[in-house]
Amino acid sequence: MSETEYVTPQPVPCNECPAGMMHARLITYFTWMGDELITVPHFPAWVCDVCGKREYDEKAISWLTMLLSPDAGRPTHRHRKPHLPRPRTGPAHAAPES
Repeated sequence: MSETEYVTPQPVPCNECPAGMMHARLITYFTWMGDELITVPHFPAWVCDVCGKREYDEKAISWLTMLLSPDAGRPTHRHRKPHLPRPRTGPAHAAPES
């Protein structure tokens, strides 16, 4: 099998209906962002072949949420701590003789 081939995960029983099996699919994901409808094609999800229940991939949802964040692409502002002088590591200076 080559690296470019995609291995489809095995179906799992649906937790919504007793007869269905959840299959990994790439679907179009829809979500509202304010007054705008956002569509994302080829979005990974598990879909039941009987009742149609959909469960979306958690990593993909996190990634999409990050991309749709109003702060995406903006630099983060960190509070800078003042630099403290470094302690000296060499031999101590001799005290002047009296």
